[in-house]
Amino acid sequence: MDYACIDSFCGAGGLGLGLKRAGFDILLSFDIDRLCIETIKRNSKYFGHPAKTADISDMLNGVILEKCELKRGELFLLAGGPPCQGFSVQRRGSDTDSRNDLVLKYGKLIDELFPYFFVMENVTGLAGKRGKTILQQLIENVEEIGYYVYVKLLDAQDYGVPQRRKRYIIVGERKDMGKHYEYPSPTGIHRTVRDVIGWLPEPPEDGSDHPEISLHRRDRLSELNLQRIRAIKEGQGRDELPDNLLADCHKVDSSVIGFRSVYGRMAWDDVAPTITARFDSFTRGKFGHPVQDRSISLREGALLQTFPQDFEFVGNKVDIARQIGNAVPPMMAECIGKSIIDAYEKVGAENVI
Repeated sequence: MDYACIDSFCGAGGLGLGLKRAGFDILLSFDIDRLCIETIKRNSKYFGHPAKTADISDMLNGVILEKCELKRGELFLLAGGPPCQGFSVQRRGSDTDSRNDLVLKYGKLIDELFPYFFVMENVTGLAGKRGKTILQQLIENVEEIGYYVYVKLLDAQDYGVPQRRKRYIIVGERKDMGKHYEYPSPTGIHRTVRDVIGWLPEPPEDGSDHPEISLHRRDRLSELNLQRIRAIKEGQGRDELPDNLLADCHKVDSSVIGFRSVYGRMAWDDVAPTITARFDSFTRGKFGHPVQDRSISLREGALLQTFPQDFEFVGNKVDIARQIGNAVPPMMAECIGKSIIDAYEKVGAENVI
């Protein structure tokens, strides 16, 4: 069987990289973010397939079938993670967000391609107040066209990723193959912040890249933020700051307003917190280096997401942090990819209708 895959909403390629390691042949990646597509093209060591800047609406109505020279039902896997900001539990404001419609458009693409399997990754909020109606609609739509649907919340730290990162992984398995899919079992490998970034030298004091390690540079901190990070030890956050260093908005106890981990440091011998799109600032979470007086570097964030050390990213600092933080960790993606191939091999190609 040719494990052909289309990687939609591909971002910087974290999901695609893991799927390639699992044995998939990616026919096409697409994303509306031009910089993400340029990142994939920049990494020719890891990717050799076409990558296009496109909205999912531009890929419907037979466009992908034509581009990839496929007939409906021939593709093995459709993968993707529609943008999740509209479902995020950290998001404030109205429950209505135009990005939420992308999940249902992903369902339309599943219908058009009718792959053996599909996989979708999304934040925990997808099954919460903001997202559960759309998730249920997606499930009903794809069940009607012929899929068994599996929904499970997985934590990346159970799959060798040095990070607490809970995400819903939704897998669809075509009914004509029977019901065989099982989520990957935890690997039993527990990797810590020390394991992954403890070997890195300190980045230069002047804010430039380390001469031998790209994107390993320090952010300039204000004098007040330097005082804050110097006042806490590894693993601590805003609750350990003295009152005179607390921002006015944080003088209410974190048990009331939350945000316990802002102005925090990671702990060497624990996993990292979820690497978000703003991990480059310790004011946004527990993103301070365990012992050095700085936020973790872009390269350290990429390593904690399990990207290879030589993986390149295109864009400015904010662009790159967003690409890294929004990615599916490649190591977790590989485990998911292998579980899908395992399900197919349980069936046996000769038994597929």
